[in-house]
Amino acid sequence: PKPTQGTASWYESGSVTSSGEPFDPQGPTCASWHYSFGTRLKVTNMSNGRSVIVRVNDRGPNKRLGRIIDLSRKSFRQIAELDTGLIPVSVFVLEGGLSLEKGGN
Repeated sequence: PKPTQGTASWYESGSVTSSGEPFDPQGPTCASWHYSFGTRLKVTNMSNGRSVIVRVNDRGPNKRLGRIIDLSRKSFRQIAELDTGLIPVSVFVLEGGLSLEKGGN
C-alpha cells in the first residue's frame, strides 16, 4: 500500500478516547477518521524525515480541521517541536485495520 500524505498536528483529549480507552498524552497513539481503531501507523515528518509508530485509538478534531491525523503530545514531540503546530506527514499502514475511506471499520 502507498503512504498517504497530508497534514498532522498534536492534540489533547478528554479522559476517554472514542475507542473507550483512557486518553494518555504520553502514549504512542493518534486520532484519525481515515483508519480503523487498532491500526498501527508509521508517521513521518516530511520536513525532517523523523518517524514515529502510533496506534489509532481516537477520532479527534482532525477531520473537520482538514488534517489526516492528530498525534498524542509525546508522539508529535518525537518528530517535531510542539510549537510547530502543523506538519506535513506521510502515513504508512504497518498493520491492522483498513482505511475507513476504503471500507474499513
